[in-house]
Amino acid sequence: MKLKEFLHYTYIFPVLAVGYYFSGLMGTGVVFDIIAGILLTGSVLSAVHHAEVVAHKVGEPFGTIILALCITILEVALIISLMVAGGEQAITLARDTVFAAVMLILNGILGICILVGGVKYYEQFFARTSATTYLVSIVSILILTLVLPNFTSSVNGPFYNQAQLIFVSIACLVIYGVFLMVQTIRHRNYFIAPEEHPEEHYTPSVKKTTVSFVFLVICLAIVVVMAKGLSSTIEDMVRSLGAPKSLVGVIIAAVVLLPEGVAAIRAARSNQIQSSLNLALGSALASIGLTIPAVSVVCIMYDIPLVLGLDKKDVILLSLSVFIVMLSLSRGKTNVLYGTVLLVNLAAYIFTVIVP
Repeated sequence: MKLKEFLHYTYIFPVLAVGYYFSGLMGTGVVFDIIAGILLTGSVLSAVHHAEVVAHKVGEPFGTIILALCITILEVALIISLMVAGGEQAITLARDTVFAAVMLILNGILGICILVGGVKYYEQFFARTSATTYLVSIVSILILTLVLPNFTSSVNGPFYNQAQLIFVSIACLVIYGVFLMVQTIRHRNYFIAPEEHPEEHYTPSVKKTTVSFVFLVICLAIVVVMAKGLSSTIEDMVRSLGAPKSLVGVIIAAVVLLPEGVAAIRAARSNQIQSSLNLALGSALASIGLTIPAVSVVCIMYDIPLVLGLDKKDVILLSLSVFIVMLSLSRGKTNVLYGTVLLVNLAAYIFTVIVP
């Protein structure tokens, strides 16, 4: 790669963001926080670019898997660091973060992708088998992790005891592991749109792909740590609006999911709705399938209580979201109505967070 290629904004923003973060200026004033927000946004856009370079090299569905796993690993690191630091004050953090991520992905990212694609192309087509494979795995893990704890009797409240927590963690890993095998080996064709022909796409060099992968990890890492650094500023803003503190988790989850969201929306605008589905549903599955087991291990090691069960309102909203997504993806094609309904569900979720 030539030196002038590194002068592109996708390389400059991450480097500036890393330097700014370690300068210690974040949180010292409104102007400095605005600058941090600009650098964070630039890093998000840079992450999307580098993810697309990697995706072009490895092809579908491996490109979307890489992005989903990168974001999930960083999300897990953020949750674990906050839970260990917060102790029993953060016992609902994992549940709230995972639930917010799932709702934002299923209703927000997926809804915008379907709406954008429907407005531009009227209808977009995808492999129904891929949607079914995703949803079977997602629904099973959602019920096991976020709903079933409310109905077990070994421990009072929305908790699992240690044996139950270990069993559910293993179940999540088994489901996700078999899903990856299906997606990458046995039924890879499920996740590739019929009209996609890899030989027609530009394939970057190994060197460029390696550099982009390194910068992708840097971008995702700086997005997470800067979002964490700006959390106190966000909390003050939410408090000044008189909104519940739970809104902070939604905002931070939205920031962390921005790279995937932007990539999925860009794919939908390019009439690649299959890639959008792979990004959105793959991210939701990785988020719950990997986050809960990882957090469970830490909670067992540090003897931290872990609240998993959702309250009745959230169970209803989650059930509505999953049901609508299943109906929307049941025919293998999308239109503007499906996207609109999902975005209305997202609005209902955010509204009930602000006005519970």
